[in-house]
Amino acid sequence: MLPFVLASASPARRRLLQMVGIEPIVRPSDYDESLLKKTNPEELVNTLALRKAETIAPEFSSALIMGCDSVLAIDGNIYGKPANKKEACNRWQKMQGHFGDLYTGHVLIDTCTQQSLIKCQITRVYFSLMDDTAIQAYVATGEPLKCAGSFALEGRGGLFVEKIEGCYSNVIGLSLPLLRQMLTDLGYKVIDFWQ
Repeated sequence: MLPFVLASASPARRRLLQMVGIEPIVRPSDYDESLLKKTNPEELVNTLALRKAETIAPEFSSALIMGCDSVLAIDGNIYGKPANKKEACNRWQKMQGHFGDLYTGHVLIDTCTQQSLIKCQITRVYFSLMDDTAIQAYVATGEPLKCAGSFALEGRGGLFVEKIEGCYSNVIGLSLPLLRQMLTDLGYKVIDFWQ
């Protein structure tokens, strides 16, 4: 079986893969994301996902390497992980009662065949109205500091999401339907990676 390598330190992405029977080899990329300046969210996440996968790929002569990156875009502004609690609180002030588009870039590199695929999944997320006390309490948990867009749908942040339009798992960090399609496009079946 071809090893499946996740070029990401995200525990949420690892859990999603494990949930569907794929036990990835986790090799977080050391690519410096601050080097990349793009104003188009789709271009940004696709390029970051590619750079992460490319950084790890030389370590494996025979593997499937997956890179991912996510950002939230609201009113033309792109948000990754907040730098600190103050930034997370300010962001929630803007997000509450509004919607944003969660972009996740997905890259698969097959080091056996030297083939690669790049795809982006976009999911619209509607946030509930929140008062300052709820925002501060949520940020105080530390959860928003670990996530693109300052919320974890699968955590306490799920309480403050009214609805989503599109792929649920994409908001967590990896679109499972898109992964299945990308594997098919590379000539594999998802069941080839079950453990």
